[in-house]
Amino acid sequence: MAAKDDFIVEMSDIDKSFPAVHAVDGGQFTLRKGEIHSLIGENGAGKSTMMKMLYGLYRPDGGVIKINGKVMENLTPSISISEGIGMVHQEFMLVNDLTVLENVILGFEPKKGVKIDFEESRSKINHYVETYHMDIQPDKRIDQISVGEAQRVEIIKTLYRGANVLILDEPTAVLTPQECTKFFEILQELRNDGKSIVFISHKLNEVMDISDRITVMRNGKYIATVNKEDTNTTQLAKMMVGREVFLSIEKEKGNIGAPILELKDIWTSGEKELSKIRGVSFDVCAGEIVGIAGVDGNGQSELIEAIAGLRKVEKGQVILDGQDITNYTPLQARQAGLTHIPEDRNLRGLNRALSIEENLVAWRFEEKPYAKGINRNKKEIRKFAERLIEKFDIRPADPTVITQSLSGGNAQKIVVAREVDADGKLLIASQPSRGVDIGAIESIRKILNTVKKEGKGILLVSADLEEVLALSDRIVVMYEGKIMGIVDSEDATTDNVGLLMLGERPDDEEKEVS
Repeated sequence: MAAKDDFIVEMSDIDKSFPAVHAVDGGQFTLRKGEIHSLIGENGAGKSTMMKMLYGLYRPDGGVIKINGKVMENLTPSISISEGIGMVHQEFMLVNDLTVLENVILGFEPKKGVKIDFEESRSKINHYVETYHMDIQPDKRIDQISVGEAQRVEIIKTLYRGANVLILDEPTAVLTPQECTKFFEILQELRNDGKSIVFISHKLNEVMDISDRITVMRNGKYIATVNKEDTNTTQLAKMMVGREVFLSIEKEKGNIGAPILELKDIWTSGEKELSKIRGVSFDVCAGEIVGIAGVDGNGQSELIEAIAGLRKVEKGQVILDGQDITNYTPLQARQAGLTHIPEDRNLRGLNRALSIEENLVAWRFEEKPYAKGINRNKKEIRKFAERLIEKFDIRPADPTVITQSLSGGNAQKIVVAREVDADGKLLIASQPSRGVDIGAIESIRKILNTVKKEGKGILLVSADLEEVLALSDRIVVMYEGKIMGIVDSEDATTDNVGLLMLGERPDDEEKEVS
């Protein structure tokens, strides 16, 4: 490792503003050769903005960026790449119809005369595959490989372009536990080979597993840089939020009653072949949380849409508290007792142009006491909104504030508050903590646990396996539109659930699980 002050990247007093947002205020970050340095913070803390400035996607309003001791002005991605900086974004930048090899060399094709020298590029790619045990097949098309393989392709792309510094933005968000283990082995091999890695994440356990140093940001400001051995997840969470945070809740076995939701041999269309729902059957009882685990794109979204009336059920039945609601409209399903926290709050959960109170009372506008004939009863709407704002700690506590101006966490709390207060028989919570900060995650998990204790049924869908394990009484694991297994919480581990997420069953489970 390089000397203590021998930094290959130095970012000092960085400032960056966007319209109405001071994204980074006095940002600080350094990186040594051969280290993994994690950059953590809540959503909106400024961590991704910092790294996009290093990569040249944004230009800082103030401060100094040095790469290998040289002050860099007017950085662009091409300049950053030429200086050995590579970035793997949350959304992969790959062309599905091209092969792995074609994606890797795109824009950087070696030439032999006027033709592309595929042999040279293949040799170079194979070198990275063998050196870092990447396990990819250069001739496969991108639409034929797994998410984990696609991520490895992105890393090879950066290495092929000469990167010595790899910026990884939330790299484990779409990986199974087994893929994460393999991924961390690759990162360690890259570090041992002298590469430097910036690991942007909100998963504190992973940060503690993989990091040499950790930098914390909060509200756009630099908080601290600590060595891994000098801290723990509790301290990191407190630095991120500014107070003590308790993400683990006491999971109590509820008084489980009769089935509230029964799915009987459900078949639906899918956004792609692997996400078509094919013969799914399970139930959710009163007083329990049933979690759905699976890598994104394996039918979870389609299944929820079918239950909620947003996608046609081609075969099978959806039974809610004894009533057949198959292919009900969303409003009819709601009137039958189904409430729904959608996975995309902006698309289906909120009208961002309306106020907090208008979003909270959204589906009750025509009901008494919120309506007086054809007019709205503004006094009752205000009273209703103020009650929910206080109960669910929505900030700012002003019902007239336009939702567009709220943080992701407070916008999500509006959706959670409205759906929980509707007092339905079944609550579908789809990605309830996606895109929200650690403080809001703590609040939402407590709310779901309370709903369970009240005897309601909850169907939880989350891409965060830790969240599914922490909250669920039973876990339904989906793979390619089918159920791979249903696991009781007492028996569920990241290993056995992760295997099912990959489409594999433990050796002793040869028979179909239902």
